[in-house]
Amino acid sequence: MSYSDLDRLDERLTRELCELYRHEWWTEGRSLEDVRRMAEGDSIVFAVRHDPSGELAAFARVLTDGVYKALIFDVIVAPAHRRSGLGERLARRIASHPRLAGVRHHELYCLPELVPYYERLGFTSEVGGIVLMRRG
Repeated sequence: MSYSDLDRLDERLTRELCELYRHEWWTEGRSLEDVRRMAEGDSIVFAVRHDPSGELAAFARVLTDGVYKALIFDVIVAPAHRRSGLGERLARRIASHPRLAGVRHHELYCLPELVPYYERLGFTSEVGGIVLMRRG
């Protein structure tokens, strides 16, 4: 399959991302307006478009201070494009991005069943006893 890498979303792809989010437990309930604001925010955007159809095939975004931490969010691959290496493609693009290549720690959180997948991409769950905490 043929794909193109993008660093921003147009209106059509933003709508497609919102639709992908509607089918995942961790992004269920996100509104189109919120997704628009998120895509226009301070994150570095990584998108992959399926060339023949023009549809959004994969997406991730990263928040960073540019030195110490880069937090990876919203890694998602459209169901029709899963198992085609797009998650690894996103990970390689993130690792080699000029604003992120020198950042000390690239971090993400995931479900326990995804730990082996992310370990194959170089992540570890050994982070010195850190606990995720949330307020909201």
